[in-house]
Amino acid sequence: MRNLKANLLELVRRTSAELPDDVVTVITSAATQEQEGSNAQYAMNIITSNIDMAKLKSAPLCQDTGSILFFVKAPKGFDQLAFEKVAREAVAEATARGYLRQNSVDSLTGKNTGNNLGPGSPAIHFHQHRGTRADVRLILKGGGCENVGAQYSLPDVRLNANRDLDGVRKAILDAVIQAQGKGCGPGILGVCIGGDRATGYLHSKEQLLRMMDDVNPEPSLSALEKDIVISANKLGIGPMGFGGATTLLGCKIGALNRLPASYFVSISYMCWAYRRQGFILNDSGKIVEWLY
Repeated sequence: MRNLKANLLELVRRTSAELPDDVVTVITSAATQEQEGSNAQYAMNIITSNIDMAKLKSAPLCQDTGSILFFVKAPKGFDQLAFEKVAREAVAEATARGYLRQNSVDSLTGKNTGNNLGPGSPAIHFHQHRGTRADVRLILKGGGCENVGAQYSLPDVRLNANRDLDGVRKAILDAVIQAQGKGCGPGILGVCIGGDRATGYLHSKEQLLRMMDDVNPEPSLSALEKDIVISANKLGIGPMGFGGATTLLGCKIGALNRLPASYFVSISYMCWAYRRQGFILNDSGKIVEWLY
């Protein structure tokens, strides 16, 4: 755990202020697809300018620095309690330094804790593996995009959506239509087919850890991911709901086994400020690789 606090503090800073290169590439490309002089082009230009300014000034990309979600894959013997303690210290210091907004509110009293600490904040998901290094990733997910996430239970008579991939497609596109640009579009979707209501939503967020240009190893899901982006971008919703060619930047879909009685489609919507970063730590606690 040596140097862990400093490493996590830098992880929070980078995640809050610097979009990963794969995300910037997709956003920059999408900006060129909008009609000259349109509201959509104006919105995309503001987004790209915001990305540049945040990185230059090492300032948060958005005034809503979002939910703090750690995903940790660690070797046998990794001290999870020690990691959680240091992570909480790093989050509190990052808040004091302005990398994070004071963003954690007691749900019963409405009181802001002032340091982003409290029940469920930060959220830390641990997974054990047989390697010798720790894989630590962070997502900062804003409240606006979280508000337009959705979960469907198929069959859905309203959508004429059955328990198959066509039904899944109808559910995902309905979520995009219902969002109507809210959640700071253009968005990126993380989707889980199956699971229960809790594991489905978690797995949908884990899909957001994938690279923008990766290819789903399951051919049917790879095809569906591409189809969803193409179909959504024909809806005319566009950036921030202003109309245009860019409603979605990407869609990542995973699947979990389910109970015979249940068929959930869980959709996590991520805003254009697709804040994720991570690193690999060796057994001495040194960062040996940044992941995005």
